[in-house]
Amino acid sequence: MNPVVVIPARMASTRLPGKPLADIHGRPMIAWMVDLAKRANAGPVLVAACEEEVAEAALKAGGNVTLTDPDLPSGSDRVHAALEAFDPAGRYDVAVNLQGDMPTMRAADVAKAVAALRDGADIATLVSPSTDESERNNPNVVKAVRAADGRCLYFTRAAAPHGDGPIERHVGIYVYRRDALARFVAAPPSPLERREKLEQLRALEMGMIIRADSIADFPKASTARPTWKPRELFSANVSPENSERRRFRAHRRGAPSNSSSPCLAHSNTSARLRLGPRRRFRV
Repeated sequence: MNPVVVIPARMASTRLPGKPLADIHGRPMIAWMVDLAKRANAGPVLVAACEEEVAEAALKAGGNVTLTDPDLPSGSDRVHAALEAFDPAGRYDVAVNLQGDMPTMRAADVAKAVAALRDGADIATLVSPSTDESERNNPNVVKAVRAADGRCLYFTRAAAPHGDGPIERHVGIYVYRRDALARFVAAPPSPLERREKLEQLRALEMGMIIRADSIADFPKASTARPTWKPRELFSANVSPENSERRRFRAHRRGAPSNSSSPCLAHSNTSARLRLGPRRRFRV
């Protein structure tokens, strides 16, 4: 395997608007995530950003950056688009989709997710056990149901499986074989995916094999250590959605950049900023 770690990052996140630049002890969250991905030693680190300010922060942290279309429907679509721009020759055959809001995840667990891509699996991921009844019945806690060999049989927001014993919470990291990722993003949302609002069910309905290994500690962005609070990132009259779309479209048109453009200001860094497959800059 020749993997690359891709971190999708957008300011208009539904769960936490502005999360890539949320301040954690003086550094933006995306910088901590780049550090985490680099410590995992699972391949080069690529940030799929939608905005210049996120790209700047990722570059300062030593990551590679691709600007992606903010209108893409999911993080998996952003990972695919970024990887196609970053590696059009297909040298990397495995893509690690690392969510951008899990700074408490252990680097060893990222490596463990990569190692779970075995025995013919198309996709690998992680689970973490819990005996907390409040989590069992919480629809915001996604449960994985696995066979004894680690194959994922189903994912659900319901309390499952029924009966005594712990649940297994799904940890939001995906390791795709590259051809599986391409097939996945090309397929329309599936019936169960739309019903449960869980995109991994599309893969199962397509007949893909998802394998999961278990980890002890569940990484939670909402209880990150050290504690953090998001910065105020936008004025009252500029929404994250409008801000990111305006920047992306200006880049795609080749519009002149503001003189203070953060993404083009770092001429001494070896990290690469890529603006889609046709416009590439070394900054």
